[in-house]
Amino acid sequence: MKYDYLVVGTGLYGAVFAHEAKAAGRSVMAIDRRPNIAGNVYTEKVEGINVHKYGAHIFRTNNRAVWNYVNEFAEFNRFTNSPVANCKGELYSLPFNMYTFNKMWGVVTPEEAAAKIEEQRREAGIIEPENLEEQAISLVGTDIYEKLVKGYTEKQWGRDCKDLPSFIIKRLPVRLTFDNNYFNALYQGIPVGGYTQMVENMLDGIEVQLGVDYLEHRAEFDSMAKKIIYTGAIDAYFGYSLGHLEYRSIRFETEILDIPNFQGNAAVNYTDRETPWTRIIEHKWFEFGKDAGGNDLPKTVISREYSSEWKPGDEPYYPVNDEKNQALYNHYKRLANNEDKIIFGGRLGEYKYYDMDAVIASVLSLAEKELRQAE
Repeated sequence: MKYDYLVVGTGLYGAVFAHEAKAAGRSVMAIDRRPNIAGNVYTEKVEGINVHKYGAHIFRTNNRAVWNYVNEFAEFNRFTNSPVANCKGELYSLPFNMYTFNKMWGVVTPEEAAAKIEEQRREAGIIEPENLEEQAISLVGTDIYEKLVKGYTEKQWGRDCKDLPSFIIKRLPVRLTFDNNYFNALYQGIPVGGYTQMVENMLDGIEVQLGVDYLEHRAEFDSMAKKIIYTGAIDAYFGYSLGHLEYRSIRFETEILDIPNFQGNAAVNYTDRETPWTRIIEHKWFEFGKDAGGNDLPKTVISREYSSEWKPGDEPYYPVNDEKNQALYNHYKRLANNEDKIIFGGRLGEYKYYDMDAVIASVLSLAEKELRQAE
């Protein structure tokens, strides 16, 4: 065997494991079916702007160890996520905070805002929320739910809010303050120079093959390494033998505009049901509209995001973690447990929605255990 480890996928999970394996003195090769490294955090330079090709990724964490780790590979800027909600031309603050409540109801004090939300929760007759709609009304009241949550969520998931589990919306930030920071995280930012450069630094000195499909050449690749770190879709690995796990996918329409400023913010969510896209990302504002030399950029790049049901051939983005899909995943997990040479990891390998810091924490824990055992 030529390698100790073959890493399938060069997203964050694969890149971090590959780096740790090499640092521990193991021989490792990484492959990816895409023509580029970095998975969904891949950024490419367009008109001097680092464009997030597979959707916006804003790094944030409360885990000091993870923050220190990523800073070994990149310098992070001070970007703070403060998205805006657009409902038929009316603009509201996200996260839902006192600016939102003031515009919606004219309330001025936190006490008034809390009373309004409680009043609407009682009127809706909600005691213990049983679905996303009831959970959202409990958090922000009926008015805000109808105007700023319902349409966006149903576009994003392709399902009625009454048919979605309540846990999806529990992370929704609601504050009785004027804090516009969407993520309540101690550390937050965007890698200076883009995520691709950060992942490239993680993979420094590691052999990488791109545009290679592991599943099409499995026997050949399996013969090259003692162990495989597989970050692809778990159901694809088993040939969909038990059926397809469901995902939501995203289609992006990206434009270069010959103007310096399209919407004045990195992210604007379109919350009415009639607007076909869920949000527009203006990539330059992740780095304050400046190029690497600190100069103002004369053009801008925007991406409209359209959520859709996943079908084979599409990129899978968000696992649909309802009871049916979780039961199917558990069956695949039992098959995976019988594969003593393969370690399944990451969003697709574990059929799990992962924030970036959680991915890194998970793979660092795995690598410590795996590489210690392999000594």
